[in-house]
Amino acid sequence: MEARISVRNLVEFILRSGDIEAGKGSSFDTEAMQAGSRIHRKIQSRQGSSYSAEVKLGRTDLVEIEEGSIELTVEGRADGIISGKKLVVIDEIKGMYADIWKMEKPIEVHRAQAMCYAYIYAKENKKKKMGVRLTYCNLETEDIRYFDEELTVAELEKWYRTLIETYAVWAIWEQNWMLQRNATLRELEFPFSYREGQKKLVRDVYLSIIREKKLYLEAPTGVGKTISTIFPSVKAMGEKKINKMFYLTAKTITRSVAENTFLLLSKKGVDLKTITITAKDKICIHEKADCNPVKCERAKGHFDRINDAIYDVLTHENRITRDVIEEYAAKHMVCPYEMSLDVANWADGVVCDYNYAFDPNVYLRRFFAGETRKDYAILIDEAHNLVERAREMYSARLYKEDFLKVRKLVEGYDRKLANRLAACNRDMLELKRKCEEMEVVGSIETLAMHLLHLYGGLQDFMQEFPELENGETVRDLFFAIRHFLNMYEYLDDKYVMYTDYSEQNDFRLTLQCMDPSANLERCLEKGKSSIFFSATFLPIGYYKEQLSGTKEDYAVYAPSPFSEEKRLLMVAGDVSTKYTRRTESEFQRIAGYIVDFVSARDGNYLIFFPSYKYISDILVYLEDADWANETQILVQQSDMSEGEREEFLQTFSENSEGTRVGLCIMGGIFGEGIDLKNDDLIGAVVVGTGLPMVCAERELFREYYDEKKKAGFEYAYLYQGMNKVLQSAGRVIRTTEDVGAILLLDERFLEKRYTDLFPREWFPYKRVNQNTMKKELAMFWGKYSEKS
Repeated sequence: MEARISVRNLVEFILRSGDIEAGKGSSFDTEAMQAGSRIHRKIQSRQGSSYSAEVKLGRTDLVEIEEGSIELTVEGRADGIISGKKLVVIDEIKGMYADIWKMEKPIEVHRAQAMCYAYIYAKENKKKKMGVRLTYCNLETEDIRYFDEELTVAELEKWYRTLIETYAVWAIWEQNWMLQRNATLRELEFPFSYREGQKKLVRDVYLSIIREKKLYLEAPTGVGKTISTIFPSVKAMGEKKINKMFYLTAKTITRSVAENTFLLLSKKGVDLKTITITAKDKICIHEKADCNPVKCERAKGHFDRINDAIYDVLTHENRITRDVIEEYAAKHMVCPYEMSLDVANWADGVVCDYNYAFDPNVYLRRFFAGETRKDYAILIDEAHNLVERAREMYSARLYKEDFLKVRKLVEGYDRKLANRLAACNRDMLELKRKCEEMEVVGSIETLAMHLLHLYGGLQDFMQEFPELENGETVRDLFFAIRHFLNMYEYLDDKYVMYTDYSEQNDFRLTLQCMDPSANLERCLEKGKSSIFFSATFLPIGYYKEQLSGTKEDYAVYAPSPFSEEKRLLMVAGDVSTKYTRRTESEFQRIAGYIVDFVSARDGNYLIFFPSYKYISDILVYLEDADWANETQILVQQSDMSEGEREEFLQTFSENSEGTRVGLCIMGGIFGEGIDLKNDDLIGAVVVGTGLPMVCAERELFREYYDEKKKAGFEYAYLYQGMNKVLQSAGRVIRTTEDVGAILLLDERFLEKRYTDLFPREWFPYKRVNQNTMKKELAMFWGKYSEKS
């Protein structure tokens, strides 16, 4: 039995202790992004000939404990080795924004890293004593502080053996579990009869994984995308091609589909440990998340108890859902959110939001940071959503007013910090003087330097005054600056910096990611294979480009399993939702289409609109229609809770008699990811082309891609709009038994640039006016004398 672990992961896992504190302990705070790497190189380059930098060290020990025995390899790179005449010293370098002169001693996990390297080096080179040096450098001032000590090899050996014996309990459990898991996976057969084209789809996913490629899969609704991606992934896991899989989603609704698929496999005899990660604000035991040990009893001493909690849940549960995490977190008095992130390190399958793979603020560092490629597959559901989400994740924004607010809060406590805030405010004021409405900015070097100084000061201040009244205002600015500086490190020609004003007239500076492909690739390259899949991946070239695809990666279209006869698609060529056509007569005509469409057959319908304002404009006419008394009209609200969303959907899923009409927002919570099958939904109307509103930011995208691709309108408006249309229309046909009608209301759908984006299964379609639509519906529904 064998296992490997890096020095850093070993000590950070076994030796962590103490409290959770906001703004402390993240990778940014200790290693401080790429700035930490730069300071490493700078310090190393100043050393003399006796200094060796970035020395690879490793050691394998047979560890025998009560739970069993294992050959454990611990490896890593020492920042530096100083070869003195009398003593060899291991140098561990850490760049920090915090005040290094306030440190009473080195941070324990940093010291432990150096001690591991010291022991490994001593045993390999037969040394009796070793020196250990912790070199701390403040990234603003470049001040350096050393902590030195001398240790005998006997002392190091006793300490090291205890460390690896503690970890061996986990390593032996993990190896035994993988043997059990893989045995069940090898026996697994596909749990359903293959639909048309599904077997090829499963094979394509499997081959992409074992060939370590990306796959971009356009698969219409009903193909069975979830099982067709999870099944080949777990088969590859059973054959030791991968050791972990991530199932990434954009919405909570689609997450449950993945959970149900894993549940299905467990009922087929498969042993898999899967976890669903729930967002911090949803799983936090407090009304508002506040990781302050003074205010939260779970944060106090969390790291002293967390490993016991993890081992407990791993050895007793396979399906680790939100409820399971909450139960074990309460039992061990730990933070449920932080616990779920830790459990993910040991799970076979992780179901979570895109954030946990890609967002630099919350991503799972063990998997998506560092330089090492890991043995896992990344499955990305509804991947069309990732383009806009990634642009948001890798963009950053600062508001001038926030610097003034925090300055007022801190000036009575820390004059130096108040001055740093004032310096940033002056920089922002200088930018404001040059901005009338929107201004593209070329350079902010002075502001960036001042932000670095401010960041370290805010960090020290929060630790010194953890109970400050309105302290959340300070923390909010701290995290905003941290994210901004993090993104500033990535600044290249895929970014645009600009200043403008919010709707409340607050001046702001935005670092806008225009093309997220390079940032996504930094995360995706940490895994063996990535499978992107969506029912609406048109045009595929655009999505491949934005989602870091290369010419060597695969793109596959899965044919629709549905019969054309069971679907009627119509396009009305005499109405439009253009702003110039938003008149009372146009609203009446569109309402007339909707009334006639719904009146053709009793049942459940969803009508998708471009905005809440458009819903209210049309609702007046719908409520005045003759059928209004017999028809239940439900309207999506902008602030619906999860319970209200579920109640909205249940109205459709629990009632098939009479007629119900849901008025929804295109691209909103009901525009994708919901599954209303059979009589739960028999028709959908899509009002308008879904194009984003024209605004300064959208125009920035148009200009950028006009210059880069000569396709500004397509990149800024068309592709995003049509994707919302395709998703909305896709709510109707969910299974091979479904029968349904779809109506597109806008003359622009008949233009070539729109029809070029129609999926294959949309052909042929019917061009209609209000009269011919009624005839088409009568013939279509006439084929089904009873509801299907």
